[in-house]
Amino acid sequence: MQRDELELDLPPVFEIGQKVRLRKLIKNDGTFPGQEIGAVLAKKGDIGYIASIGTFLQSSYIYAVHFLETGFIVGCRKKELEAVEETK
Repeated sequence: MQRDELELDLPPVFEIGQKVRLRKLIKNDGTFPGQEIGAVLAKKGDIGYIASIGTFLQSSYIYAVHFLETGFIVGCRKKELEAVEETK
């Protein structure tokens, strides 16, 4: 994707219900209620499932990922995720 190309011009990379793996550590930036700023919400390698798909600043998709071990639902960008298994 080129810099001037909007991610929203393309369909989402992941689908609701798809199993994904986190590619980086996610800490609370102050937008996750009930947790301190800086608290670890999910670790690199954690497995979760896409719960919903939203948008950010009308330019990119945000994937709400439900991490079953913690119960947290965390918003992630495409570059922070990878598919665990192929979609059917």
